Amino acid sequence: MVRKKNSLILCGAFLFVAWNALLLLYLWGRPPISHLGDGGGAEPGGNDEWGAGRGKIGQVNLAEEMIRLAEEVEVHLDTQKKLLKQIESHRAVWARQKDVGKRETASNIKEFKKAEAQQQPQKTPEPLRNSMDVRDQTYIQRPVNYVAPSLHPEQAMGKIRNTKVTTPFSSPEFIIPILVIACDRVTVKRNLDRLIQYRPSAELYPIIVSQDCGHAETARVIGSYGEQVTHIKQPELSDIKVRPEHRKFQGYYKISRHYRWALNQVFNVFSHSTVVIVEDDLEVAPDFFEYFRALYPILCSDPTLWCVSAWNDNGRDALIDPSKAELLYRTDFFPGLGWMLLKELWDELEPKWPSAFWDDWMRQPEQRKNRSCIRPEISRTITFGRKGVSLGQFFDQYLRYIRLNTEFVPFTKQDLSFLLKDKYDKIFIQEVYSSTSVKIEDLQHGGNLKGPGPYRVQYSSRDSFKVFARNLGVMDDLKSGVPRTGYRGVVSFLHRGRRVFLAPPEGWTQYDISWS
Repeated sequence: MVRKKNSLILCGAFLFVAWNALLLLYLWGRPPISHLGDGGGAEPGGNDEWGAGRGKIGQVNLAEEMIRLAEEVEVHLDTQKKLLKQIESHRAVWARQKDVGKRETASNIKEFKKAEAQQQPQKTPEPLRNSMDVRDQTYIQRPVNYVAPSLHPEQAMGKIRNTKVTTPFSSPEFIIPILVIACDRVTVKRNLDRLIQYRPSAELYPIIVSQDCGHAETARVIGSYGEQVTHIKQPELSDIKVRPEHRKFQGYYKISRHYRWALNQVFNVFSHSTVVIVEDDLEVAPDFFEYFRALYPILCSDPTLWCVSAWNDNGRDALIDPSKAELLYRTDFFPGLGWMLLKELWDELEPKWPSAFWDDWMRQPEQRKNRSCIRPEISRTITFGRKGVSLGQFFDQYLRYIRLNTEFVPFTKQDLSFLLKDKYDKIFIQEVYSSTSVKIEDLQHGGNLKGPGPYRVQYSSRDSFKVFARNLGVMDDLKSGVPRTGYRGVVSFLHRGRRVFLAPPEGWTQYDISWS
């Protein structure tokens, strides 16, 4: 109260002094009283003309100055009034946003508690020994907020194979950049057209095109997309010094150099925490972005995973189930061809990144460290590029026949926790080794087999694996002892409409790198 009184006294004193100062200035500028009394004013041509004129000019100037000052004060007051109104309006908006945020937070907490209540611990059902009947089940329709039990593929590949599951939460708004590795193929247009067509948000999925080779026509194609993509160019285009016997592999050395530079740009210049890499000759599926968004949290939460891939090496029509676009698997084989990694992995790999053949280097035990990737039943990418450093290796025999998924699967609405190692391994091993063991001849002739399986063909050596794989139509090569699409040595595929596991003996423990 005392402070308030002091402020009022000071304010009054200031106003009094200011008013008297203005009054003195006004009186000082008036003409002398004697002139007015003696002559009633200075007449033209008289001795007092100049003095009287000066008085009048002083009066006019002071009056004009006072008017000008008053107008400026009025303008400033009007401006301040407008600013106050804007602040008030913004305060109202901020208050509404804060209120909405509180309501959303409260709503999320309520939903989370509701989901927790629904997910009470359940006793895991015993796997079905005879899964023929399981394959004949129809889809079980669930409520929108239904949370599935913690099983999945193939029993989840069996019991829950045909159950559509959803979770009550939408995926967070994290950014997943797409890195397109380009060189001298103008057909990169096909790749970019599909990416932009299916991309749900330019902000959440920025496309970065990294170009090597300095090919002008390809650069013009990329540049034609304007602000829809970010175009960066690898600055080092010179040949790399290699051993004489490796001169024919110069292209592989340049690719490895380009990958290293491009990934450093994504993680260390653009400061992203994850990335999905696609080559310029890949076409993506309609649910390509949905697939990676749903699996990003799984990749982050499971240290036994190191990548998510859109590719199935055995993804030809005859080897997949076209009605099971939602099926996902773990695999010990690094697939590439549209794959996601985290910055933490790049920090681990970058210091020892190889000078060439980076993909096979990734498949070595020293890099893989017993970690796995996620891969789909039906590929979310296909390659249309026969031209390349591999000179069409595998393209005519395998790659051109890979099927691209066309059905949009809402993965972000599904419970994908079955892919976590502890849950997945238990179900997967049970499903594989409880399946009917058959000889390869039984599958080829099929006379005594009833139902869609699953059936198990057992191999015990590198040679027996390769013979069985060739006869059943799956890829037979091994990298560091790991078969393509293999998980714990098991390759899962369809043969004449029947689910088949090409598997090692029960009790498998590790891969034998001498099998490569």
